[in-house]
Amino acid sequence: MSTNKEKLKVAELFAGVGGFRLGLEKSNYEVVWSNQWEPLTKTQHASMVYEARFGAENHSNQDIATVPIEEIPDHDLLCGGFPCQDYSVATTLTNSKGLKGKKGVLWWTIHRILEEKKKKPRYLFLENVDRLLKSPAKQRGRDFAVMLQSLNDLGYAVEWRVINAAEYGMPQRRRRVFFIGYHKSTQLFSRLKSSDKQDWIFEEGTIADAFPVREEQNPVINHFELNNDLVKITKNFNKNGKISPFENTGVMIDGRVYTVKTYASYNGPYKVLGDILQNGEVTQDFFLSEEDKPKWEYLKGAKKELRTTKDGYQYNYSEGGMIYPDPLDNASRTIITGEGGKSPSRFKHVVESDRGLRRLTPVELERLNMFPENHTKLEGITDSKRAFFMGNALVVGIVERIGKSLYKKVF
Repeated sequence: MSTNKEKLKVAELFAGVGGFRLGLEKSNYEVVWSNQWEPLTKTQHASMVYEARFGAENHSNQDIATVPIEEIPDHDLLCGGFPCQDYSVATTLTNSKGLKGKKGVLWWTIHRILEEKKKKPRYLFLENVDRLLKSPAKQRGRDFAVMLQSLNDLGYAVEWRVINAAEYGMPQRRRRVFFIGYHKSTQLFSRLKSSDKQDWIFEEGTIADAFPVREEQNPVINHFELNNDLVKITKNFNKNGKISPFENTGVMIDGRVYTVKTYASYNGPYKVLGDILQNGEVTQDFFLSEEDKPKWEYLKGAKKELRTTKDGYQYNYSEGGMIYPDPLDNASRTIITGEGGKSPSRFKHVVESDRGLRRLTPVELERLNMFPENHTKLEGITDSKRAFFMGNALVVGIVERIGKSLYKKVF
């Protein structure tokens, strides 16, 4: 890494085991503060791994909602993969400074930092599951509209894209929405404002530079204004709409949304599940026992059967079969948090090896998310917990490429 270039200072929220940090620090970014807090467990396993890899200095293991703003140092970039929840705004509270969302909804902890920081971060880099663009079911896209409008109120423009890592040669089919925010004080905000929005989406934007999309002839870009009242958006946005107005790609600036469906453009090498396997290095406990194999086959297989609830109600249940074992000549299916442990499961990966059928190891799961090998290996951390970390993590290669693109555009 060149040391004569200016570094962008980063605050990493919902840090997990450090996926954003790993990707960004491959370019000229410096994490000056991080926070990881798991509310449902006494032992803070992810924070333990984070501190073991990056040190305890400037790392917070405290509920982010209770961290005083003055304890968070000034930074250029705020990043994090925040949990997907219901973002709905409750009401305008007469005894508050303005709008407050549901208590415990973590989007509003990001909002609080951006609202209360005297020196606001110039850039945002956030990640979420792609259903954010479509939730909730009765008001498709409302949650994303609330989020975009709240950022607009705080002086940010936003560009977003749903990226499937496998479509750009990475070894896992993991689809997530990534979005970049530009504060109105930045040159990038001004450039986006004066740009042809179609050109920005397809060529000029930070994400388009990192992850090219196909040139479409006469693409249909949907554009609309966000109502600038968050309570009205909460109550009325796309009420009874069957589909979300938000496509997989778009920008929002000054409350105006431009959104279009895009398709990946990539002609480089592809990694597949077979490329990441630890051939010959796997211990026996990862192999399926003979007694469990029928259960695995049943769970993975197609079903049409009559089932009965605890109350005695009978219903017809059906589901399609899954490819079993997982094919080695394609990118893997998405890793889930329940990937660890010996118990048979429909959703855990099973691969064929020269010694028989087996589950994936923690190192293989790390490789699928492009983490360093044994990044999560630590005394007191079980294999199941390591698998849980990777089910929650992001693909480091995506962060690395968007981070490089953003740095290049800032400087």
